[in-house]
Amino acid sequence: MLIGELAARAGLSRDTVRFYEKLGLVTSRRLPSGYRDFAPETVVWLQYVRTAQTLGFSLAEIARHGEELRDAPDTAQALSALFAEKIRVVDTRMAELTALRAELTARVGTGCPLRAGG
Repeated sequence: MLIGELAARAGLSRDTVRFYEKLGLVTSRRLPSGYRDFAPETVVWLQYVRTAQTLGFSLAEIARHGEELRDAPDTAQALSALFAEKIRVVDTRMAELTALRAELTARVGTGCPLRAGG
């Protein structure tokens, strides 16, 4: 399938598909005309990529784990492990943000909010 059809089916722009290809998230073969030809299953993969992004995974994480997920004997188990790791990352970040909020709150009204302890 040509890039325009893939982009339309996946709900993406052609530029996004090209960008994903540059990152190695998708691959194509070149036709004699020079056009990119993508496998039909690329549509499903791109939908996965978009869903993973909405769940907080970066494109680098998706690229890093994509091949491992495609080759995993039990995809559900592999995904569960990735989700558990992402939850740990989110929990750590939430704790950091809670501490930052407490620090900022302690400095409100101190006259000089950049001076520790007021």
